[in-house]
Amino acid sequence: MTPARRPGTEREDFPYWLVAAIAIAVTVAVLIAANDLWSQVFRTVAAGIWTTVYVTVVAFTLASLIGLGVALMALSGSIVLRQVSRFYVEIIRGVPIMVLLFWIAFAGVPGFVSLWNWLSTPLRDAGVTDELLVREVSLLWRAVIALTIGYSAFISEVFRAGIQAVDRGQIEAAKALGLSRYRRFRHIVLPQAIRTILPPLGNDFIAMVKDSSLVSVLGVADITQMGKVYAAGTFRFFDTYSIVAYIYLLLTVSLSLGLRSLEKRMRKGFDHG
Repeated sequence: MTPARRPGTEREDFPYWLVAAIAIAVTVAVLIAANDLWSQVFRTVAAGIWTTVYVTVVAFTLASLIGLGVALMALSGSIVLRQVSRFYVEIIRGVPIMVLLFWIAFAGVPGFVSLWNWLSTPLRDAGVTDELLVREVSLLWRAVIALTIGYSAFISEVFRAGIQAVDRGQIEAAKALGLSRYRRFRHIVLPQAIRTILPPLGNDFIAMVKDSSLVSVLGVADITQMGKVYAAGTFRFFDTYSIVAYIYLLLTVSLSLGLRSLEKRMRKGFDHG
């Protein structure tokens, strides 16, 4: 049963901030189109948008899958799985993303390649496979791996909190009906937990769009890296980084509005369900 709301509590303020933001965005777009220098900067920097989107979407998808697995481990009946989950979350959350990025790129991946080559020695001797070289693992994928690991720890806590927010009585009722553990999770727990999970999960996605700029320290050609290269060659730092900020704002504000719209639709669906 949905609790009664006081009159007027559902009314939202008119989004004057959005009108102002759109006006500023359109004004900047006109200035970019009218100014040859700004147009050149925009074309150069915009070439990195695909890389930024690719890194963000792939890393976030993998981080969500790992995060869900870690969250389920944290809620399992096995003390070993719970302790492994807690160890993973606390250790990974304690390392800054930038440090993790450097470690994965220049220590973790080379270490993994050495281990793989050692383990696969019999396969190489049999001619089944070749030796794996560190340079064969691209810097882009090293960045994706680092962001995946770094964010999976935070996302696992989001999933854990959302799952634990589901009323235990409904889970017990599903058990009484004879539903298996998987079916209880699929049909009872997850649909209700997603309502709690979606807002913080959306915040993490937007945060990853911004944190994806850190991959530029590895030379990955994202928005920030393209801006760095252009600014270093032309010394047009104000123009370049103003447009870099403009592009990131277009991405993050658009995502934020889309996520809010999705939350509203889901809320209405639950209220009418």
